[in-house]
Amino acid sequence: MVEQNLSKRSFFFASESVGEGHPDKLCDQIADAVLDECLKIDKFAVTGLNACTKTKIVCLMGETVVQSPTKPGTLEQINYESIIRRVCRDVGYDSEDKGLDYRNMSLLVNVVPQSQEIFDAVHKRTSNLADFGAGDQGLMFGYATDEWDQETLHPISHQLANEMCEELARLRHSGEVGWLRPDCKTQVIMEYKKDTKSGKLCPISIHTVLITTQHNPEVTREAIQSTLTEKVVKKVCPPALLTDATRIIINPSGSFIVGGPTADSGLTGRKIIVDTYGGWASHGGGAFSGKDPSKVDRSANYYARYVAKSLVAAGLCHRVLVQLSYAIGLPDPLSVYIDSYSSATNGLTDEDLEDIVLKNFNFRPGNMIQELDLLRPIYERTAKYGAFGRKNQEGFKWEVPKKLEV
Repeated sequence: MVEQNLSKRSFFFASESVGEGHPDKLCDQIADAVLDECLKIDKFAVTGLNACTKTKIVCLMGETVVQSPTKPGTLEQINYESIIRRVCRDVGYDSEDKGLDYRNMSLLVNVVPQSQEIFDAVHKRTSNLADFGAGDQGLMFGYATDEWDQETLHPISHQLANEMCEELARLRHSGEVGWLRPDCKTQVIMEYKKDTKSGKLCPISIHTVLITTQHNPEVTREAIQSTLTEKVVKKVCPPALLTDATRIIINPSGSFIVGGPTADSGLTGRKIIVDTYGGWASHGGGAFSGKDPSKVDRSANYYARYVAKSLVAAGLCHRVLVQLSYAIGLPDPLSVYIDSYSSATNGLTDEDLEDIVLKNFNFRPGNMIQELDLLRPIYERTAKYGAFGRKNQEGFKWEVPKKLEV
């Protein structure tokens, strides 16, 4: 990179993440764990689920259609209680002191079959996935950038925020840091400059790292700060981006003992920016968790990421936004939009990129489901640390770029 091509002014951009014990994220995991169980029984299962939680209680509401594999025409019964309690246990909520006890909490379940009108408009229970219509109307966005990690092609500010939450969970579950409790948040503020010639974003340094984590009452604030600085911040953040001027702020409120659902209510779908790009891309507003892949809120968002990552991985642009829109029951998208932020390479225009996209990708819901292999019980794993930008792709096929015909 030629230094004189960099903008003379830098700018700061902040992204945040939340840990698996955050009440909203707990609800996302519950909804997706139920979805996974439904898909294990019936790969064409239909689900639209929401969970919520507050002190000593978890509620699950929504719709499912799960056909019995042994009794055609009958619906399978799902043991919602065992799934909910297992998720809360795995996250670490085993004591009311931590915010919730999976053994003693109350449960309220109100799950009924999906509306027949919606089912008839969308689903044809056949092996021919091409017959599937979009499960809802809406707007979906994908984003990718080559600003730092050439494998993830994800905004570095958001990737680091996710990875710090993941490291906090690892330290807690392993017992390496025994005073950690499940609830936490992170934030990374990155200083960037823009290459004015290519349009490429260039991270300069980490301006601020913020960690807010629940903890046992016995640990001192000094121990929290020193331990997490060494074991989380310095482990996760690249040394090249940490400078003497980087601010490291840990538990600015001073004490965070009472957390989880005792301190704050939780609801599925309230962390959609954490789930996607940390604020770098537009969002249509539809959440992922609890929805089977016929819902384009899920499958088309994954596919838009697949398209964006494929374009950047092919070197056709340095970063790109992909927008799709759908109408319920119709298999073809209503629109496809490409914006490369003036970063397209080799003299290409956004119109050229759109032509390449339409030649290489099929946006029908049935094809998206088939191409990304979405009829698998993989969704509980997507409900924490972001659905995009994982270094370990965990079988998420939307994270593996497609080789394009250009």
